[in-house]
Amino acid sequence: MRFAAPDDAAQMLAVYAPYVRKTVISFEYEVPSLEEFRGRVEKYTKRYPWLVCERDGEILGYAYASSLYTRAAYNWIAETSIYLREDCRGTGIGQKLYAALLDCLVAMNFYVDYARICASNEASIRFHAKFGFREAGRCKNIGYKFGTWQDIVTLEKVLREPEIPPRPILPIERLGFDGAHPYIIEKND
Repeated sequence: MRFAAPDDAAQMLAVYAPYVRKTVISFEYEVPSLEEFRGRVEKYTKRYPWLVCERDGEILGYAYASSLYTRAAYNWIAETSIYLREDCRGTGIGQKLYAALLDCLVAMNFYVDYARICASNEASIRFHAKFGFREAGRCKNIGYKFGTWQDIVTLEKVLREPEIPPRPILPIERLGFDGAHPYIIEKND
């Protein structure tokens, strides 16, 4: 396991593409171009952790955080997602990736994490429940794909209790990764 880099975009996109083409898990209709997907990786990895699990140079899955909302008052929350290669589901890779991602968010001082999941994706809802996520809301018939309307369930996990004033979000550059869990790198700037 390691932090993702823009050069990982092609392999990450190959993991993601089947979710777009075959499922309602992603609400995208078309697989993004490599250029667009690489742009997402470049944009979000400046502030949020994106992790990949690789074996012998091959990416088996990735998990990432991004912004749920863009206004300043929401700076202390994140939204997370995870995608695994089809042949890697049920192997424990997803649990390790997601645990490390949540550890990163805690280390960076995020307070709450959200996951928005298609309600018909019961496996993902159960997966998140193992990490302590609880349902925070449901939007009915919010997405239309493959001839059906889909509900979205919003799941919430409190990462730390709120403080006044809130702790500052630490920059991603302050995190290191030891292969299993993130840790803070002390930098003398």
